[in-house]
Amino acid sequence: MADSERRANKVQTRLLQPDPDVGSNFCSLSSAVERASTIVFPNVAALRQRDWRDESQYAYGLSGTPTTRRLARKIAMLESGEHCLLLPSGLAFISLTMLSLLKAGDHVLLPENAYEPAIDFARFLQLQYGIRLDFYDPLDISSVQFTPTTRLLWVETPGSVSMEVADLPALSRLAQAHGVLVAVDATWAASIAMRPLELGADISIQALTKYQSGGSDVLMGSIVTRDRQLHQRLAQTHMQSGTGVSPEDCNIVLRSLPHYKLRYKTQDNSARKIAAWLQQQPAIAAVLHPALEGAPGHDIWRRDFSAAASLFSIVFQPQIPQAAIDHFVDQLQLFRIGFSWGGSHSLALPFEMQKIRPGWPDRGALVRLYIGLEDTDDLIADLAQALNSLPS
Repeated sequence: MADSERRANKVQTRLLQPDPDVGSNFCSLSSAVERASTIVFPNVAALRQRDWRDESQYAYGLSGTPTTRRLARKIAMLESGEHCLLLPSGLAFISLTMLSLLKAGDHVLLPENAYEPAIDFARFLQLQYGIRLDFYDPLDISSVQFTPTTRLLWVETPGSVSMEVADLPALSRLAQAHGVLVAVDATWAASIAMRPLELGADISIQALTKYQSGGSDVLMGSIVTRDRQLHQRLAQTHMQSGTGVSPEDCNIVLRSLPHYKLRYKTQDNSARKIAAWLQQQPAIAAVLHPALEGAPGHDIWRRDFSAAASLFSIVFQPQIPQAAIDHFVDQLQLFRIGFSWGGSHSLALPFEMQKIRPGWPDRGALVRLYIGLEDTDDLIADLAQALNSLPS
């Protein structure tokens, strides 16, 4: 196939194509798993000419093998990016990005709806290294207050608990006018519903632990950029911190990628049906699903997103006590209680919002639901029987 024809193919088609194995007559639709700690050099000259910045070279297993770089190329392609770093968890992409781009005295802006470990790490940097930290309302661009020392604007859209959808194009334009980099946690969109780099962001980060792996059994994160100089800043910290990934784990994600779009869209359809049903239940005060009319940031979701993840939250009527909400979660039979999401199994998780969001309005208790691949009607029946256990 000519290069011009290959470039004309859509992302899903390109994703499925095996990498060519130059110089071999062995051809398979699956990829090999290349493992290594020690990588040998043909001679001393090659040893001394090694350059960690040259991605065509291999020097040590921690800096990459053909398997890890194969996955990095595919993730960069899915994100409409040029460069990708793989990390051993979603939390690792948060810490590496901030450590790479911030120094003592610098200022970082985080949204109030950010992933709790991201806020915790920013506060750790504030206490230990003198990084200045402020928050903004993701639904109010006027709350974004830059200073001369602001270096990084963090965005999470939608928020992984309260589900507000931020106006990423507007935030990116504002940050660019102030010479500030924009990093976006786009795990919910999964390179399917929205691609941050196409909307003006400098950095797109994701937990590949979620939909891309799909099995609730892999920990991995990614950082994708288009600018090579920015990539090198991140790669420098990546190398010095020793945050490599396992080729075995990369292979698991590689095996899941060809069908993860099908899972995402199937679960999206199921989640929307369940969310609409929940809107009709008397015990539910609000359903925080970006695809629903009236959800926070719905108009922005409709403009910038093409699909929705199967992760959303429900807010109960304020008169229902937290103990009853916990009982509701315990009564669920098909929804398991656990962190993370993106796998085949449905999950439910109660959040005490006043503890993680001090400015959260005085409203009812919140439960986050992740809709897996179980039958939609069975999941609705499970929710119905648990709701029936609530006090009248």
